[in-house]
Amino acid sequence: VQLQASGGGLVQAGGSLKLSCAGSGGTFSRYAIGWFRQAPGKEREFVAAFKWNTYYADSVKGRFTISRDNAKNTVYLQMNSLKPEDTAVYYCAATQSVILSGIRAPANYDYWGQGTQVTVSS
Repeated sequence: VQLQASGGGLVQAGGSLKLSCAGSGGTFSRYAIGWFRQAPGKEREFVAAFKWNTYYADSVKGRFTISRDNAKNTVYLQMNSLKPEDTAVYYCAATQSVILSGIRAPANYDYWGQGTQVTVSS
């Protein structure tokens, strides 16, 4: 499956952005989809994921919402109350084989989109 992330941009603290991850080349509903982010000088970290349920990093819980539209082969990440520390390149990723206990680990994902930059100014 190929993934295309979009929707990033520059926003002031407290603002909102909605990221999209469009998939092609596979039956999207069969995949767990995750969002990860990587800030300069830091490791890639888990943000949110959707398999049969939704999963969130503690740092974004209550502010971000992941959703999917299987008919459109698209997963969304609605980001509200953005903070400067949310600034990063955001990636979507997909896997058919992850077990739920490993859904937060980037190494468990087989397919990655190209990333979209999110910058939150203070």
